[in-house]
Amino acid sequence: MNVRTTRTKKRSGARASLLFLSATGLFLCPASLPQSAINPQKAQTPAEANRKDLLAQFNESLQELTARVSPSIVQVQVTGYRALNEKSDTDANTIGRQRSLGSGVIIDPDGYIITNAHVVKGAQRVRVILTPATAGDSQVRASLGLGEHSPPADARIIGIAPTIDLALLKIEQKNLPAMSFADYTELKKGQLVLAFGSPEGLENSVSMGVVSAVARQADPDVPSVYIQTDAPINPGNSGGPLVNTDGNLVGINTFILTESGGSQGLGFAIPSSVVEFVYHELRKYGRVHRSIIGAQLQDITPDLAAGLSLKKERGVVVTDVLPDGPADKAGLRIQDILLSLDGRAMGSVPLAEMIISTRPAGAVMQAEVLRGTQQLKLTIPVTEQKNDVDQLGDLVDPDKDLVTKLGIYGVEIDDQLAKQLEDLREPTGVIVAALAADSMGVEADLQPGDVIHALNGKPLATLGQLRAALKALPTGGAGVLQVERDGKYLYVTFEMD
Repeated sequence: MNVRTTRTKKRSGARASLLFLSATGLFLCPASLPQSAINPQKAQTPAEANRKDLLAQFNESLQELTARVSPSIVQVQVTGYRALNEKSDTDANTIGRQRSLGSGVIIDPDGYIITNAHVVKGAQRVRVILTPATAGDSQVRASLGLGEHSPPADARIIGIAPTIDLALLKIEQKNLPAMSFADYTELKKGQLVLAFGSPEGLENSVSMGVVSAVARQADPDVPSVYIQTDAPINPGNSGGPLVNTDGNLVGINTFILTESGGSQGLGFAIPSSVVEFVYHELRKYGRVHRSIIGAQLQDITPDLAAGLSLKKERGVVVTDVLPDGPADKAGLRIQDILLSLDGRAMGSVPLAEMIISTRPAGAVMQAEVLRGTQQLKLTIPVTEQKNDVDQLGDLVDPDKDLVTKLGIYGVEIDDQLAKQLEDLREPTGVIVAALAADSMGVEADLQPGDVIHALNGKPLATLGQLRAALKALPTGGAGVLQVERDGKYLYVTFEMD
């Protein structure tokens, strides 16, 4: 994410306005101030003294919470190549070297950090700046650069989940202050939350607000659920945490709706349950396995309910069941109304998709459905959605196919594999079957499914040729991979460590 830009979504017709808010209203309105504050000689009433005591307690609680949480927050510095101006049609195809800033949060003491995928997009080098622990009046000294500061730490990208907009980083440090995950099911509208990060590059900043909605679908065409908050979020906050008053991670700040480019009180965060699931998937596999039950779901509308004579005008209806799939074998039928999954009421497709997708393959789900006037309970197993990339992972021999310097598992394209991958423009090369978790390879923006055709202009057809070409590169030497991705050629650059 660029220093002066953010991942934003614009809402047409919306008018931006500035609202200056306080926690209690007492800070802004002189009429609400105790008379003793206006006239110090007047004695305070018991009610005024009690109010002052409550404000002091609230203030101290926020200070303690912020001091406790801040050491878990990091600033993410990214150097890489991307479009010079992603918002401009003129410069959209102009690629240049850029530096950008974002935020992240430590979620494991051994140096694992979660941030947004768009923060590290196109990264050649990623570094993180840790937040020093401070106490009392030392916070001022630390903010002025008079305290102890750790130098930036080089970070490796362990894995990326682009569709969910999350990435997992790793730094080689131990005993770091990690943040715990909050229970997303306990989140409530109106709950007080704090947003931490580096808005506009101002590291170690905090803002306060409330949860505006616990499960907001920002895009009707995308089955993803977000937490909506009015806590001010600006460019640079991406990847930072939304935190509850217990100091636990509620969500990862990811985008805002804005007309001006700044915060208008419409911020969105990826829920903690999704973040925790993706973290474990990326750490173990370097990618996210998508779980399914083999059923197509759709939101019920009044017209849909009237036309099909459904008993409910809102909710989720089953529109298709994959033959011989898990849902089919469990007894789910087309036109069933999904009432609950694992005890949680189903009001929308995004919520159902989120619950299903965060269950590991092999797990079983307890579903409650309404079929006509009959209420049924079904046990539906969860399976992994397979695609071409997942099937490539099944071909990997971990002992033979690891390309250490790139941090990938590669598979050579032979005639048989070329027939399976009919869309390849060039049926030769090495295909990236999977990313290697905890690899010490160079920082290269490779993704599962990429086909490596050449290195620095020299064609490659085998793993042996790829390893030899990498070995020949000197330390600090530039490497340029010609890659085929989704039927298009592109260059992926890296610097040899």
